[in-house]
Amino acid sequence: MSKAPKTCKDSFVTMTEMVLPNDTNTLNNLMGGRLMHWVDIVAAIAAQRHSNRIVVTASADNISFSKPIQLGDVVTLTAFVTRSFNSSMEVFIEVSAEDIPSGKKEETHKAFFTFVAVDQTGRPIDVPDVLPKTEEEKELYAGALRRRQLRLVLAGRMKPEDAKELKSIFKLD
Repeated sequence: MSKAPKTCKDSFVTMTEMVLPNDTNTLNNLMGGRLMHWVDIVAAIAAQRHSNRIVVTASADNISFSKPIQLGDVVTLTAFVTRSFNSSMEVFIEVSAEDIPSGKKEETHKAFFTFVAVDQTGRPIDVPDVLPKTEEEKELYAGALRRRQLRLVLAGRMKPEDAKELKSIFKLD
């Protein structure tokens, strides 16, 4: 890649939203679609910061809705690029919800999205490498190749036997 590497911190984004009545379902919990919208936005900003380019969403990994976020909660989303591959970037997103009056704050969701940087005509363009610094960043960076290969296998764009990082999962050794 032709550009100088960037750290994960260079792409770090924090976004804060309050759950209002229009954001909720009939149980007064944040609608999943609204959360996915917010996650896509914060992740896209992180990818743009890393690449200094227009980016498009290429994939969204599994998002589990294990903890409901309630009406009135303040939602904080953080995101940063964990690793890049030519024109694509994996972005890690964490979501937490805070009930300010009670002082209760908890992590509610994690996700990985993949973005592709494109030029003005929509063609993929190279992005800088990622230089992880912290232990968490190094772990996420190391696992990014396995996650990428799994995404490609599940999308039918890579044969399982070609996914060298996944051989133990597919028992192809």
